Amino acid sequence: MFEPLQYEFFLRGLLAATLVGGLCGLIGTYIVLRQMAYIGHGLSHAIFGGAVVSYVLSINFFIGASAWGFLSALIITLTTRRKEIAADAAIGIVTTASFALGIAIISRYKTFTRSFDAALFGNILGVSEQDLWAIVIVAAISITTIILGYKLLLFTTFDKEVAQFYGIPTGWVDAGFSLILAATIVVSLQVLGVTLIASAIVIPPIVARLLTNSFMRMVILSSVIGSLCGLFGIYLSFYIDVSSGATIVLFSTAVFGLVMAYTAIRHKGQIKNISNFSDL
Repeated sequence: MFEPLQYEFFLRGLLAATLVGGLCGLIGTYIVLRQMAYIGHGLSHAIFGGAVVSYVLSINFFIGASAWGFLSALIITLTTRRKEIAADAAIGIVTTASFALGIAIISRYKTFTRSFDAALFGNILGVSEQDLWAIVIVAAISITTIILGYKLLLFTTFDKEVAQFYGIPTGWVDAGFSLILAATIVVSLQVLGVTLIASAIVIPPIVARLLTNSFMRMVILSSVIGSLCGLFGIYLSFYIDVSSGATIVLFSTAVFGLVMAYTAIRHKGQIKNISNFSDL
């Protein structure tokens, strides 16, 4: 069990996966409750395009990709204000165009040497000390922002129109949340990969929602579940020699299946108890 801890790369990957899992679980709570699960998937693809552009222009990866993701999220938000355009359509147009741009640049620059397998599927070996510090900084900023803006985010998440009526600057709240989401996706790329980030954002809060009806408990549970899935997923990926992102998501899916089964059995038991009580 302790064999992997001998390796420095594994320790970095373990810390990164645990932090990323908790961060995705935290942000994912608001994504799921806003019924915006598709935006996590879409923005990860958009940020891939931004990462490629940043590399070609020799811009710092974290700054360039985060700015690109934030801009993509703002364009989506502005586009969806047009009543004729649905949110999923806007996400599909903006994010696939950005992803296609990244692919086009890769195919154009034949000397492109950066490994994009890790960006697509995650790679524990590629987690550097710089990546780890970036995750810590984004996690600290995200947690602080959510704590300070808890009521604003909560109000905007559950009823945006009423929030606007009471004078809450929902546009700024959405912009701030988009920036946090973009930064979270950027720092998660090395661990989870572009194609799997959406699952890490969506599965923990859904599992938490199955276990509680309390918003605060859901936030805490989702963060804890995300962290544990990241921790055990990385351990499992080391032993079965499978990509870290895929293993974390498959482990999360297994947890989701177990919780689904547990809640279904518990629900049947409650119905049976009520039925027995009514027979008395």
